[in-house]
Amino acid sequence: MPNERTEPAAPPNGWATLTVASCNLLNLALPGRVFYANQEPYGADEQAKKLEWLGSMLARLNADVLGFQEVWDESALMSAVARSGLRYGRVAAPGAEAGAIGTPRVGLATRLEVEALSSIAEFAPTEQVIVPELGEHSRFERPVLRATLRTRHGQLLHVLVVHLKSKRPKFLQDPDGEPLEDRDDPRVVARATLRALLMRGAEAAALRGIVTDLIHRTREPLILLGDMNDTPHAVTSQMIAATQAVAYDREARDVALFHALDVQTEPSLRRDLAYSHVHQGWPELIDQVWVSEEFVAGSKFALGDVRRVAVFNDHLHESRERWRSDHGFVQALLRLRLRQD
Repeated sequence: MPNERTEPAAPPNGWATLTVASCNLLNLALPGRVFYANQEPYGADEQAKKLEWLGSMLARLNADVLGFQEVWDESALMSAVARSGLRYGRVAAPGAEAGAIGTPRVGLATRLEVEALSSIAEFAPTEQVIVPELGEHSRFERPVLRATLRTRHGQLLHVLVVHLKSKRPKFLQDPDGEPLEDRDDPRVVARATLRALLMRGAEAAALRGIVTDLIHRTREPLILLGDMNDTPHAVTSQMIAATQAVAYDREARDVALFHALDVQTEPSLRRDLAYSHVHQGWPELIDQVWVSEEFVAGSKFALGDVRRVAVFNDHLHESRERWRSDHGFVQALLRLRLRQD
């Protein structure tokens, strides 16, 4: 097809490029599909407009690896990716193949060879946390997608796609979804917000275990793409990344993750205005790309670097129709050194 885009050729200077991106799609579902009881399903026209908009955004990103959040139907994701005109060897949203139940799922599209792909829902046995009035919290609300990929130059690469529990208060309700507490009472709101924080904190701690298992003394690079529902320096984000520990423990670099904006190497790039979501009028960077030490230029174990990071967020100020996303899409251009045989 004449409008079909393919993976760009590797530059001839000993580097291969790899573009990755994280995209919260805002309830991507099939037309007529009820995803939340208090929201109207998409009609055919509205869903078609959403697919067209998403396709155009994905074409602009032109990423080799895309991580998605808020996928209700895998087939809708496949349609959105197809509208981009880009060629991907694998598009998947585990748990949403026949329509997600309860909460939306995360997904992946990649041009790279997929060696393994799985969905992680349960915490490790020792990682459960007791949430007040709710009891044991022992699983991710939106299961983590774990993929093992291989670049066309043979480099193994681990990718995690995540969507952590939101800051939205977790109110008590009965089995039919009816409220059990006064949501206008400030004390109740505070208690419900505490529940949400504990749930997100438990997910962050469990995700930290997954990250550590993948990179501890393996020297296998890892990229984490996701909606963290918190800022890079928030406690929950740092529970996952543990970057701050590097300041006083150099050995901690082996199991740390580094925020892509902080380690980008292209000079003169401003990052102080980067944001991906506007909550109650306040801009926040909650959609993020994190990398392991192998993508930090100054590391003796570096296999490449993060060249630059961009946030595609102009649409946040254009309109609030739900066929657009209410999140900016974060794109990172990485480089990998080619092996010298």
